[in-house]
Amino acid sequence: MKRLLSASLVASCLFTVSASAASSVSDIRAFRTSHEQEILSQYVELLRIPNVASDRDGIRRNAEAILTLMRRLNLSPRLLGSTAAPDAPPVVYGEWKVRNAKRTLVLYAHYDGQPVNPAEWVTGPFTPTLRTGSLTAGGTIIPPDATRSQLGPEVRVYARGASDDKAGVIVILSAIDALRSLHRQPTDNLKIVFEGEEEAGSPHLRDILRENHALLDAQLWVVCDGPVHQSGKRQVIYGARGDMNVSLTVYGPNRPLHSGHYGNWAPNPALRLARLLTSMKDETGKVVVPGWYDDVAPLGTPERQAIAAAADYDETLRKQLGLAATESERPLNEAIALPSLNINGMRSGNVGDQATNMIAETATAVLDLRLVVGNDPQRQYQKLLAHVRSQGYYVIDREPTAEERIAHPLIATMMAKPGSYSAARTPMDDPFARAIATAVRSTSDQPVVELPTSGGSLPLSIISEALGTRSIVVGIANYDNNQHSANENLRLGNLWDGIDIYAAVMTHAPLPR
Repeated sequence: MKRLLSASLVASCLFTVSASAASSVSDIRAFRTSHEQEILSQYVELLRIPNVASDRDGIRRNAEAILTLMRRLNLSPRLLGSTAAPDAPPVVYGEWKVRNAKRTLVLYAHYDGQPVNPAEWVTGPFTPTLRTGSLTAGGTIIPPDATRSQLGPEVRVYARGASDDKAGVIVILSAIDALRSLHRQPTDNLKIVFEGEEEAGSPHLRDILRENHALLDAQLWVVCDGPVHQSGKRQVIYGARGDMNVSLTVYGPNRPLHSGHYGNWAPNPALRLARLLTSMKDETGKVVVPGWYDDVAPLGTPERQAIAAAADYDETLRKQLGLAATESERPLNEAIALPSLNINGMRSGNVGDQATNMIAETATAVLDLRLVVGNDPQRQYQKLLAHVRSQGYYVIDREPTAEERIAHPLIATMMAKPGSYSAARTPMDDPFARAIATAVRSTSDQPVVELPTSGGSLPLSIISEALGTRSIVVGIANYDNNQHSANENLRLGNLWDGIDIYAAVMTHAPLPR
């Protein structure tokens, strides 16, 4: 009888929590629906400000604009910098203290963006443009004075930073605005962190966090960056891969040569580079650099079960992307749990209308090394360096001298770009993280996809190393958002859903204490 009574009591409590969560989500949606045009206007104005990470003036303008939005919400905002690099892009910080709260939750997004080539964009990267749908689906431009009835969930906003990651900034601040307007308190103390150089590898974040350790003391960070699952389902990700970018240049003649006069005689650096890159991976996508996978920390049982349970969407995704076959025979979620070696881009001579009959002096590739838990960035770099040397190259970290060109048939300049960091992963049974996952589930009738790591990289390891705090990722963007590419975009329905999700994250049911 006692056991039955306990079960009944538990069921009653669960029903009460579920009903309360449903009511809360409904209220948030009602507020958001009545303020959509205002939210969209703030979002578009923020997108107008150029935010390429290397543009310090533009980054400062973004930070000031976000400060203004946060002051209106009484978040006591301020800019956090590093004494070691006072000119570094600042972290925009704010807080909402809750009386009697036992824990503190940090909500993170970043406001900087990737470089742009305006010639590749259909409309200007910093001229936010609304379309009836995606460009690939023939979406047409909606006028700036569009009525609310024209702003359905399939409408896309095109601009740099639309999805990565100014959407995260607007989602977090709009969710706070909704809670304040509805006189709702978060469950935990909230601290807001908006970074200004994530796309540059967060080179100063570690110093900023360490110098503000006491201010940023918390039990969990929730990162609003990245997309939902490819199926459209919401997802919670418990880790992210680390990242390192490496520049690799090989050499031919010390001046460009006419290919008719010197072809078949003077070595072509483009062909040399192609052969060198081909030596790094086999036909199945496996990196054959010796020791590449030696340091990988194996996934635990919960992580392996999560990958197995995730929706098998690979075949649908392959068809959507026009791929007759994939590089690896592994499922996507298994493949991204391994370290990778990708070619970001290559350059030697010119193509198209600018192509000329010549042999170039150099050929350059930028390599993207994605790291998993167990990989150390410097160890991984040394493995790659040893491989290039094993192919007969004399490797240096500068331009070769005239004497070196004569002395060495094969020369390569190889350098790691600033801003590399390791991977990090939070255990999938972490109680606070599980509570956040439950909150995300409360906002949708569909199952939520949970995965141990994302394929992309975020500075979760920097947060862990500097503060000793775990992180999880709850992305909100549509998966086909052209992140890091031309014509980046965000589906409006994802923006609205994101506000619901983050309001729920802030007000999740308290954990047992």
